[in-house]
Amino acid sequence: MDCQAARIKNCTLWPFWVDTHVTPPFHKNADGTVLDARKRHVEFIPGVPDILKELHRRGIKLAAVSRTGEIAGAKSLLKLFDFEKYFSHIEIYPGCKVAHFSKIHRETNVAYEDMMFFDDEFRNIADIKKLGVFTIYCPDGIEAKVVDSSLIDFDKSRSKRS
Repeated sequence: MDCQAARIKNCTLWPFWVDTHVTPPFHKNADGTVLDARKRHVEFIPGVPDILKELHRRGIKLAAVSRTGEIAGAKSLLKLFDFEKYFSHIEIYPGCKVAHFSKIHRETNVAYEDMMFFDDEFRNIADIKKLGVFTIYCPDGIEAKVVDSSLIDFDKSRSKRS
């Protein structure tokens, strides 16, 4: 499947599933473009670098969580796109994302109620919401306006608990 065709309904940081829509391994050309093994151009969702940079600037701790079976490919893309510097935790492995969040919770002692989760798959949203995490369904990927409004809603929900 062409990466652009996958853009409509897939993923949060990039517009494809690493294990089905592109072909690892990935590499970066001298001009900075990222290509897959078939020499197809691989891109992130527009706006993602600015979103990650701004959240990092605000001191918001970020975790990358994926259930892909293409672990090396996903980690490679985080590195090639220079995204890994924004994440304090990277949990990429197959299985229900509850396991990913449980590990983050154990390692950070951050309460589930103090976490936010953006995802493009409703099944993941449903699973993580049960933990008490503030969830945001974003079927077309992450967008700055969604992040901004979600941060406001998250702050309101936290102040109601206090």
